[in-house]
Amino acid sequence: MSFPEMPNTRTKFTVLRYLHIVVGVTLYVVDVGTDIWVAAQFGCDGHYTWFTLTLSLVLSGSLVTQIFSYTWFSDDIKRRESSCEMTRPQLILPHILQFGIFIRYFQLLKKGISAIHSNNQKDHREMFAMATDMSMLRLFETFLESAPQLLLQLYIILGHNHRSAIQYVCIAGSFLSIAWATVDYRRWFRRSLSHINEMPSGLPTAVYLFYKLFTITSRILSLSLLVVLNVYCTLALAVVWLCGTIWAHVLKTDFCTSRFLEWFYRGVIGVILIFTFFNVKGQGIRVSMIIYYELYVLQNLAALLSFYFFKSSAETPGYFWPVTFTIVGTNVIGLICLSLFYAFLHPSGQRPVVERVADEVDGQEQRYQIAEELGIKSSEMRMEAFLQY
Repeated sequence: MSFPEMPNTRTKFTVLRYLHIVVGVTLYVVDVGTDIWVAAQFGCDGHYTWFTLTLSLVLSGSLVTQIFSYTWFSDDIKRRESSCEMTRPQLILPHILQFGIFIRYFQLLKKGISAIHSNNQKDHREMFAMATDMSMLRLFETFLESAPQLLLQLYIILGHNHRSAIQYVCIAGSFLSIAWATVDYRRWFRRSLSHINEMPSGLPTAVYLFYKLFTITSRILSLSLLVVLNVYCTLALAVVWLCGTIWAHVLKTDFCTSRFLEWFYRGVIGVILIFTFFNVKGQGIRVSMIIYYELYVLQNLAALLSFYFFKSSAETPGYFWPVTFTIVGTNVIGLICLSLFYAFLHPSGQRPVVERVADEVDGQEQRYQIAEELGIKSSEMRMEAFLQY
């Protein structure tokens, strides 16, 4: 007589982890809700350009997450691994209506209650896989919507002196969303894969959070100054995006099961790399990280110098020096936290499953086929092929 595998402390889905998901969905709703509120206020005040830009960022971030959400549902259903009770045709309309994320959150909250009281290891592993998929989608939404939204609102406040209470709430919500999404993904990712060490709570998590939050803050503020200097400086963002996208092509990412979606994914990576560093293929990161942050510092410095020298002394606004000190301070603190984390606090891991499955096989579809033969779930393949750090 066989008994179900019992979960241990590391792999058990607990009440605390369930509350973690509740906080995540709350922050998501608050972030998107305040952004829509700001857009509506711009529309009522007659600022139709700002209204269009604010709403476009909300929709673009949501659209990308819906595309990947449906694709992952479809892949799991195809391999008979989906925990969703809906069929692929039934999932199309909710995702078109931008409700795919809420379907996933509903499943997490519903299944999480039963998993907490379950002694079957399979139920707990399923919850971790579902939560990690959700955290991946939130990471997309964060860097496609929340980070650009911060940049836009800061441009409006600094460049046009247009301020309102809801704008500050929107900015606070975006910062919280960025902080939560980056740490949330890292923790769920490392909890979901048994062959790598879990992200320790406490000091390592705090240092990692400060590293991401401070470096991203410095980045967004410096980009804000560039756009305030001249709106056509947004072309510089396009150049940075293009470089990140080309880098993803050079590395030959293999995250998606279709070539077209893979190209789309690489474009999304390019957007993320505008704001922060991620290890695109789960390989050694020392050299690429050093190069990235050297360019990061130079670009931030170039933004400050451009604003200072191309604005006449009479035109230099009063916020320039406070913003400058904030950029420099967050830059330095962020890089110190980065150095401390990777020198002393980073949990070492083992070789990724994707490499163990098929070192010589090109194409995610073929790797999925091999993984299916070996009993490795598609969700675990996604985790290994996604952004790593």
